[in-house]
Amino acid sequence: MLPTQSLIPFLAQAAAPEGAPKGLFGGGTGMLVVYGLFIAAMWFLMIAPQRKKQKEHAKMLSSIKAGDDILTSGGIYGTVVSVRDDRYVVRIGDSTKVEIAKSFVQAVEKKSDSDSKSS
Repeated sequence: MLPTQSLIPFLAQAAAPEGAPKGLFGGGTGMLVVYGLFIAAMWFLMIAPQRKKQKEHAKMLSSIKAGDDILTSGGIYGTVVSVRDDRYVVRIGDSTKVEIAKSFVQAVEKKSDSDSKSS
């Protein structure tokens, strides 16, 4: 028999040192609490603000009407000519119209005159 094989049962029966942590936060349970706090902090610092930003962007997209001046994520300024289900028709020049997906609108630069007069 190897010397380490006879030592294993002896070590398994040995009592824990007197200063060893015991109770709820001893051992691996304390690490679970730390991981839980870390996940909660990441939620409040990263995920929650991103969701708020997405909701604001969706609200802005739903309020765009024909005549509004917009800025696309590609840096192109234009005026909305018509609104369709999933895209906008935007005039970017005197005789140039393009269709862009709603998600590519970054900002509304100026609301149409009919909206500003009714406010």
